[in-house]
Amino acid sequence: MGVFKLEELKNASAKTVGMKQTLRAVSAGKAKKVYLATDVDEYISNKVKSECEKHNIPIFYVDSMKELGQVCGIDVGAATAAVLSDDVEGRCGDADN
Repeated sequence: MGVFKLEELKNASAKTVGMKQTLRAVSAGKAKKVYLATDVDEYISNKVKSECEKHNIPIFYVDSMKELGQVCGIDVGAATAAVLSDDVEGRCGDADN
């Protein structure tokens, strides 16, 4: 993935980390874009892709859960993360995947 896209996630003031929070944000129309690690279980990947397709949210792929977790500033891997719309408050939270 391009460094620019990861920098956007890293510097986002409003984001979610982890499958549950990300899917919640997508369903609520709060996610602007979603980042998905390529090494997640197929179940997680399919669930995230399906929800993003329903809501027309673009997905950007990251090489690993470890890399995605690091970009989000957490010490564990993250399956998925989302940049939220500018008018939505939120912070990088604990991974829950």
